[in-house]
Amino acid sequence: MRRAHAVVVLVAFVLGVAVGVAASGGKKVDPMMYLDTTPNEAALGLLTVALKQAGNGSWENIAVGRVYYLMGDKAEGQGIFDRVIGTKVKKDDWMRMGRVYVEAKEWDKAKAAFDKALALDPKDEANLVEVGAWYNLHGDRQTAEDLFTKAFKSKPDEIWYTVNAAGSYVGVKPQ
Repeated sequence: MRRAHAVVVLVAFVLGVAVGVAASGGKKVDPMMYLDTTPNEAALGLLTVALKQAGNGSWENIAVGRVYYLMGDKAEGQGIFDRVIGTKVKKDDWMRMGRVYVEAKEWDKAKAAFDKALALDPKDEANLVEVGAWYNLHGDRQTAEDLFTKAFKSKPDEIWYTVNAAGSYVGVKPQ
C-alpha cells in the first residue's frame, strides 16, 4: 500500500513538473508555475515567461530585469539591462534602469544611468526634475537645483514638476 501510494505521488510530481516545464516554454502563464511553490520558485517560473513575453521591447525587458535585480539575482538583471543597452537605447531606458538602481540603493549606478538619459535629451523637463529630485535626495542640492532651474525655465507652471522638486527637499521620492 505504501509503495503504491509513493508511486502515485511520484508520478503526480513528475507530471506536474512536466506540465510546468511545457507551460514555461511559451508565452502563456500557467498556474502550475506558481501554485504550491515557494515565492522564489513562483517568481522564477513567471519571470521565464515574462522574458519571452517581453520580446524585443526595451521597457518590458527592463521591467523583467528589475524584478531579477531587486530579488537579489543582480547578475541576471544586469545581463538583461546589458542586452537592452546593446540595442538602440533611449533616454527612457536609462531612466528606468536608473530607477532600479535607486531602488537597489546603488546611487553611483543610478546617477550614471540618469546622467546618460539627460545627455540624450538635456531639455526633457520631466527627466530634469526627476533626476534633480534624486540628486537632492542623495545630498547633492546644488546639482538638483541646477536641474530644477533648467526645467522650470521651460515649464514654470507644471504641477508634477513642482511637487517632485518640493518633495525632494523633505525626503519624498519622485513619482
